[in-house]
Amino acid sequence: MAITGTITREVEIKCHRHQVFELFKHRPHDTSVIDPETIEACHLISGQWGVPGAVVLWHYYHVGKKETAKEIIEEVDDELHKIVFKVIEGDILEVYNSLSFILTTKEVGDKKFVILSIEFEKANASIPDPTSYLDLVCGLVANVGAHFLKYP
Repeated sequence: MAITGTITREVEIKCHRHQVFELFKHRPHDTSVIDPETIEACHLISGQWGVPGAVVLWHYYHVGKKETAKEIIEEVDDELHKIVFKVIEGDILEVYNSLSFILTTKEVGDKKFVILSIEFEKANASIPDPTSYLDLVCGLVANVGAHFLKYP
């Protein structure tokens, strides 16, 4: 029986939260310049950046190993600063039956956060939750936020 779950983490950023949202919406390929130790490349395979239905191919490093993930943009909500990327091919699907990355942002007082969630399905209970992938994406977002402080 398949086991589903969601793991979530918040990353506090000092830059404007719309900068992070807009980068992942319109220019995720820039992440390879901002954080080349995490992202080798990001390519638009079909569709248009930031539009549901677009297919994006990521080349990234996960726990010291080069991996790929082909994702479809399932949802973009400009008002909520939300993007949903569903993995449709790649190394991660060798371990998980399905997996989606959700990015949203929020402000609480004078603090700004990027909320990262992974919704996943694993074939059995012996498979660990994808926390190492959440660590990877949180580190990437932290580096993106720091980048915007250096180059506003």
